[in-house]
Amino acid sequence: MLKTKVSLRPIVSKINLPTVLKTTILPGDSVETLFIATQAGEIFCIANGVIKTFLDIRPRIIKLGASGGYDERGLLGLAFHPQFYYNGLFYLHYSLTGTQGPGALSERFKPNPCDSGTLNLRWINRETRYDHIDTVEEWILPTNGHPQKRRTLLNLRRPFLNHNGVNSLNFSPETGQLVLTTGDGGSGFDPFNLSQNDNEIAGKIIEIDVYKNTFINNPPAVTRFTELPKAVQETLTVIAKGVRNIPGISFQRFYNQYIKYAGNVGQDSTESIFSFVHNKSLPVTQLIQTSKYSPDQEGLINFGWRGWEGAFPTSIIRGCSESPNLNEITIAYYDEAAKISVMRLQPLTSYFHKDSRPDKFGGTALTGVQPYMGNEIPALTGSVVFTDLARHGESQASVRGVLAYSRVRTDGKLNDFSVIETDYDFGSQSAYYVSLGTNLNQTKLYLGVYGSMKVTDYNQGTIFEIVP
Repeated sequence: MLKTKVSLRPIVSKINLPTVLKTTILPGDSVETLFIATQAGEIFCIANGVIKTFLDIRPRIIKLGASGGYDERGLLGLAFHPQFYYNGLFYLHYSLTGTQGPGALSERFKPNPCDSGTLNLRWINRETRYDHIDTVEEWILPTNGHPQKRRTLLNLRRPFLNHNGVNSLNFSPETGQLVLTTGDGGSGFDPFNLSQNDNEIAGKIIEIDVYKNTFINNPPAVTRFTELPKAVQETLTVIAKGVRNIPGISFQRFYNQYIKYAGNVGQDSTESIFSFVHNKSLPVTQLIQTSKYSPDQEGLINFGWRGWEGAFPTSIIRGCSESPNLNEITIAYYDEAAKISVMRLQPLTSYFHKDSRPDKFGGTALTGVQPYMGNEIPALTGSVVFTDLARHGESQASVRGVLAYSRVRTDGKLNDFSVIETDYDFGSQSAYYVSLGTNLNQTKLYLGVYGSMKVTDYNQGTIFEIVP
């Protein structure tokens, strides 16, 4: 694939860290409006160059950045109902104020292949040993009114601060369902292997049927599917497992079907973009019944985590004492990697935290995956574009994110990726690429950039349109 150059056109600046960028058509309008959700809890809309506050839920958000400023909680998902223009319904995923807990473990976790105790940990005392509660809510924009909350769809107890997903709510154009993409619950190395356990909500891609009325407006806070009321279970379908952390799911029309793209954020070595067309959807009521007898559901898309980190078995990396520029790499979960080696989906493309190839880069964390169907940047037409938080190994003073792209091959084989170069001058400011979005027909791409890794360094965000 050829090197591609693009420009970045600033749309709005000095906003808080942007987690979601997407457009919709407001009731009564004829053109799309760009919406920006921030981690802090604001939702802005931009029409005709004017920025307005659509909704501010900052009082509902858990206190962010208390331990050093970095945080992965907050307002993480925003999705508009396919009939939003007519019914005004939209959906939010965020971390609830007043739910701060001590966390599931008191010390940092790292697996040790020589100590089976670290390989078979269980999350115990979940009612008290958790970090926070995430909620998924349905809201409505009444005619000529202010947005109001209608009901809560899910309350999820999360074990750690991180891996809650981002851009975590998107409607499937294929099924019409709301798709929730959350991570494995956090820490690192998935201490309790939640992502592979079929009864755990963490580490799954879940469809929510928002058309069904459960008559339960505020369900209990849970961690397992079995803990949900039956009426709520009946609204849920699982389509994938083995997720570590995920910056949303996106859909690319291909003739009369859809290619689904989902990225898995890596541990210490590998970031991955997965693509699939066909998948088996398993209703949660059926999953609960069958997982009693057969713990490994054949047919569910499995991204392979925690045994696999994209293209490689999950590894523990240590520097070599004799040669500081070399690393010793140990497979963390050998038995698990062997067990799911043929059950897992291979990534479409992977990129690495260290890569000495001249036309590649060392990455940090995948932050966005979106198909591009526009014609303005011909080299990218039909491709899948992705963003990485920060090029690995650069000094703090000049941190830069990375744009890159790949393509689905018609023969179904894996593919390489190419870096997209930009000419924008960020000056001495850091530029972490934190989010990526599109308009409704995927002919425009929007990039969210932040000047800091800390959510508490306020108003350092800029939204760009990616242009030729």
